[in-house]
Amino acid sequence: MFRKKTIVSGVLLALGLPCAAQAAPDADLAQIREEIRQMRQTYEARIASLEARLKQAEEKAVLSAETKVLSHPSDAQGSALSTQHSALASNAFNPGISLILSGLYSNLSKDPADYRITGFHLPGDVLGDIRPQRGFSLAESELGIYANVDPSFYGGINFAIHPDNTVSTEEAFIQTTTLPHGLTLKAGRFFSGIGYLNEQHAHTWDFADAPLAYQAFLGGQFNNDGVQMRWLAPTDTFLELGAEAGRGANYPGTGRDKNGAGASALYAHLGGDVGASHSWRAGLSLLSTSPQDRQWDDVDAANTAVTNSFTGNSKLWIADMVWKWAPNGNAYYTNFKLQGEYLRRVEDGNLVYAATTPGAYSATQSGWYMQGIYQFAPYWRAGARTERLDSGSVDYGVNNASLMRTDYAPTRNALMVDYNPSEFSRIRLQVAQDKSRQGESDNQLLLQYQMSLGAHGAHKF
Repeated sequence: MFRKKTIVSGVLLALGLPCAAQAAPDADLAQIREEIRQMRQTYEARIASLEARLKQAEEKAVLSAETKVLSHPSDAQGSALSTQHSALASNAFNPGISLILSGLYSNLSKDPADYRITGFHLPGDVLGDIRPQRGFSLAESELGIYANVDPSFYGGINFAIHPDNTVSTEEAFIQTTTLPHGLTLKAGRFFSGIGYLNEQHAHTWDFADAPLAYQAFLGGQFNNDGVQMRWLAPTDTFLELGAEAGRGANYPGTGRDKNGAGASALYAHLGGDVGASHSWRAGLSLLSTSPQDRQWDDVDAANTAVTNSFTGNSKLWIADMVWKWAPNGNAYYTNFKLQGEYLRRVEDGNLVYAATTPGAYSATQSGWYMQGIYQFAPYWRAGARTERLDSGSVDYGVNNASLMRTDYAPTRNALMVDYNPSEFSRIRLQVAQDKSRQGESDNQLLLQYQMSLGAHGAHKF
């Protein structure tokens, strides 16, 4: 009996072995398949994460290249990018909206109501724009809206909110983005590309006010309704040529009720790098306007208040230079910028004295400023600016006996220190001695804040 049971058990065991042998491999295969599936999911997640990081790194690399261009304009390809930087930067929002809030406290030793620049004939509205104010005030604040229109065009508008509760349109333009051969066309209202400081919005200035030369010859800044063409040369050295034609309604021009252009401009900018720590840019510009009946209030030789007007041609030459230093190109901890411009204006035409006596008029006048800005620690900068005007030679023709001429040279010297906790905020203290008025010295203390909200592109070099 025992032997029979043993034989039966052996037979059953023999029959069961193939089933067990087959069950074991099936379990192993299922486990291997599950591990492969889990590994696939894990690696797919890691690949997706790496792709996202790669995309972010590429975007940062593009912005870093553009920022480098703004500090080192010798790279021709990068310079082409810099002309379209605002368009690229504002793509994150459609449209990109930026708001610059600026406030000012001014302590002046002289009455600003009597402000003038001796020897220079500025219309009343221009004097109103550049005249300082006492006490607390809203400094010029800005609202900008910018966006790509389509692959071929970029557009924007910038409103200036003035301390007297008025609002003006500083810029409203369209600009091409895909023209070949380094060409860019802009149309509408825009700050002219003449000089260095003129094209920059006020919140990017290193001082709270424009230099005397800009006030005397451009009324602070010159913007124009018209067209602009720029050409960026395909060279390692930065070379840009520009031409503009427009209405010329703003000082030194006047409104014109006629066809054609009332103002034109030509300019050339050249720049490059010197080693890893230095970069520079220099330029030469010519602005031509044709003012008609440009009026200003004056006091004649008999100490009588009169209103005179000028009609003729006005040509303004500007030579500008900027040099920047940052150790090995890293401007975060410390950097230095030296900036200066020389302006020379020649006017000739007809002058009407006291609205009654016409005669010939010619004048050659000039002015300059030089400033240096040093960032001595992260977030902190200090700077100094010196400036001077030359009243030059003025000929009133038959009215020489009636209108006074002067050899006085208006000057101003200023010091500033500002704190920049981020790229979006700035608090500035500025002290200045202004000798724009002959025989008077205006000691000024200015405290200013500037705050940037929203999408705002990088600034030019």
